[in-house]
Amino acid sequence: MPGICARCDKNVYFAEEKIALGKSWHKLCFNCASCRKMLDSTTAAEHDDELYCRSCYSKKFGPKGYGYGGGAGVLSMDDGTGYKNGPVRSNVSHLAQAHVAPLLGPPAPKPTGPKKFGGADLCARCGKAVYMAEKMMGGGKAWHISCFVCSGCSKRLESITLCEREGDLYCRTCYGKNFGPKGYGFGIGAGVLQMS
Repeated sequence: MPGICARCDKNVYFAEEKIALGKSWHKLCFNCASCRKMLDSTTAAEHDDELYCRSCYSKKFGPKGYGYGGGAGVLSMDDGTGYKNGPVRSNVSHLAQAHVAPLLGPPAPKPTGPKKFGGADLCARCGKAVYMAEKMMGGGKAWHISCFVCSGCSKRLESITLCEREGDLYCRTCYGKNFGPKGYGFGIGAGVLQMS
């Protein structure tokens, strides 16, 4: 015996049957109640015995408010045409108002880093050309594999042991010794495990 479609209340035969929420649906009736997008088992969401796609479900029934697509951090299509005269400052003392710096010319171009030699980056440590087969990236610069070592102990570095300071690379141990906190309780006193 055929089932009854939950959307159109007509008979559903086995060849065109989709089962969801314990009900039978026609393949063409198994779509979003809002946007009519066709659904499958991974994109279907239910609310009050109706089917919705994930995006329509979250728009209609998801959390609302700050941090959920309606607050200040959301991309706005406002072009600012309604603010021609600036913000209202009538009840704010002139001493409490923030200074707005005048607009300057275009910003100065950023330096592009080390000069390139024949299309190859230059190594930040030795200054020679670094080609793709021997290139390591760290601290925003290119390095030879042999130059990609700690400045303190010359230990080979990996992405998880890399620390960068003022253009030089360090292992975690040397970085902690040279730039970490100093004093009692920070690894300088007696009874401390030494990593040398």
